[in-house]
Amino acid sequence: MIKLKRVYLPPAPDDGLRVLVERLWPRGFTKEQAALDVWLKKVAPSPELRRWFGHDPAKWPEFRRRYWQELAEKQRETDFLQQEGKNGNVTLVYAARDEEHNAALALKQFLEEKE
Repeated sequence: MIKLKRVYLPPAPDDGLRVLVERLWPRGFTKEQAALDVWLKKVAPSPELRRWFGHDPAKWPEFRRRYWQELAEKQRETDFLQQEGKNGNVTLVYAARDEEHNAALALKQFLEEKE
């Protein structure tokens, strides 16, 4: 099962494998606080796409479409996440404030669509 959680929320036993899916480390946060198992920088949106999106909800549909195109070329990383999700809980950890328009949500949707 694939779940989502902001990095600023405390880890929980049912998180399972905690995977940071950000290209940049969350500001003001230590590695101990994050309690991560894996940091998959490569699965995050490209810097160009991230800058273009700028967390603008109006750009969400186009961001998601472009990001899914990028994810289609990252089969090794997406296969890893899908396989781990079949074996147990995987929590995609992200830093964005907007819980409805962020790359982790788009990644989760991509993985679910790919099943």
